[in-house]
Amino acid sequence: MTIAARTEYEVVVGVEIHVQLKTASKMFCGCSTDVRGAAPNTNVCPVCLGLPGALPVINRRAVELVLATGIAIEARTPDVTRWDRKNYFYPDLPKGYQISQYDLPLAANGRLLVETSQGTVEVGITRAHLEEDTARLLHQDAPGGGRLSLVDFNRSGIPLMEIVTDPVIRSAEAARRYAEELRLLLVTIGASDAAMEEGQMRVEANVSLRPRGTEPFGTKVEVKNMNSFRSVERAIAYEVERQTRALESGEKLVQETRGWDDNRGETYTMRLKEESQDYRYFPEPDLPPLRTDAAWLASIRTALPELPAAKRERYRTDYGLSAYDASVIVASAAGYFDAAVTDARRPDPKQVASMLSKIGLREQKASPDLLSSRPGSELAAVIALRASGEISSQNAEEVYAEHLRSGRAVADIVAERGLRQISDSGVLGEAIERVIAANPAAVADYNAGKTVVVKFLVGQVMKETRGQADAVAVQKLLEDRLAR
Repeated sequence: MTIAARTEYEVVVGVEIHVQLKTASKMFCGCSTDVRGAAPNTNVCPVCLGLPGALPVINRRAVELVLATGIAIEARTPDVTRWDRKNYFYPDLPKGYQISQYDLPLAANGRLLVETSQGTVEVGITRAHLEEDTARLLHQDAPGGGRLSLVDFNRSGIPLMEIVTDPVIRSAEAARRYAEELRLLLVTIGASDAAMEEGQMRVEANVSLRPRGTEPFGTKVEVKNMNSFRSVERAIAYEVERQTRALESGEKLVQETRGWDDNRGETYTMRLKEESQDYRYFPEPDLPPLRTDAAWLASIRTALPELPAAKRERYRTDYGLSAYDASVIVASAAGYFDAAVTDARRPDPKQVASMLSKIGLREQKASPDLLSSRPGSELAAVIALRASGEISSQNAEEVYAEHLRSGRAVADIVAERGLRQISDSGVLGEAIERVIAANPAAVADYNAGKTVVVKFLVGQVMKETRGQADAVAVQKLLEDRLAR
């Protein structure tokens, strides 16, 4: 029996997401955050190494990015917030504590609307706060046998935003859609690149079950190491199944942290789960309270771009796109689409969306940054040539694909290949006569009443003209010729 068929338990999921913020320097020092490819322990200083006597200085840009996120998720920002020390001991934490925020975060009580197969879901967001990242541990075999762990402090001190939802998510699919929508929002406002494969966005889920219709939460299990959105959905679905089996067999669940093994498709025990009191939070003595004001927040709000939800709605109402097309384009190529539909040629937005979805997004799969390096005006040029009848639908797709791969101008590709559509009745008539002569059996079938064969003959004329013939004109001329 699948989980969907069981009604005695209700799924309760809360999601915690850590996002590396898009700043030039670290959270409390001037060291660069560009650590990709850097030699280990080179982007460091006394502050991010946690050396005695080093004092932190707040990164204003990091604060502004969290405030911008708070505005985007409709959260409340307090007039005064403060920093706290989160104490725990681990080799990747140089000071033995992490500077974070506890009871006064920069943003609280927000929400994000998410589209799922079951409809729109409102996900309440408890908090979004700032903290510093830890160092990175590398585990490997030791030269003389056994294992050793190395510490790279380049990542230590990079600004992190932690975003925590209320325990209101009720399915693995909704958790995935929330993570996807939040990532899109953060990338749109410039808060983060949020590349999961590079560790810039890390998703954790707290999963529990409770008897349907009851209020108290069940035993919470935290799931980590989910490195893709697909993994988020699979891991939560597995954990729901595992906990259901345990409860049905009378097993007592324990509060723990479990990792996700994507290859085996299952979670595994890592350690018992800590509670907030285990971290012994107390106010950070080296940093003053942080005050916000209305003017500062207003300037941040004014600088925000159009948010994904508003853009999807605009695409549906202004351009007549389907909800599906609007969602796909906003998630993958919104800037490119906007450049195409606002081109001076004023192409039909639906045709732009169709060509972009069919060709552009297909080509982008092999090269993720492709569309950002190509002007949307060239897609508008393709649509305009097709609309005017200068090139055929088939050639339009081929020309657009060639432009995307090579970067060459659409006009140059059309001229070089001689792809201007043939609509001259004399030229088309000659091609039709050659096709009729070469296909006597098809002509006989047509004369016997099998009129559907005309589509085959049209295809042969298109082949004869290398796809340049006007298909509508060809069919009319063919039918007139066969009738004679």
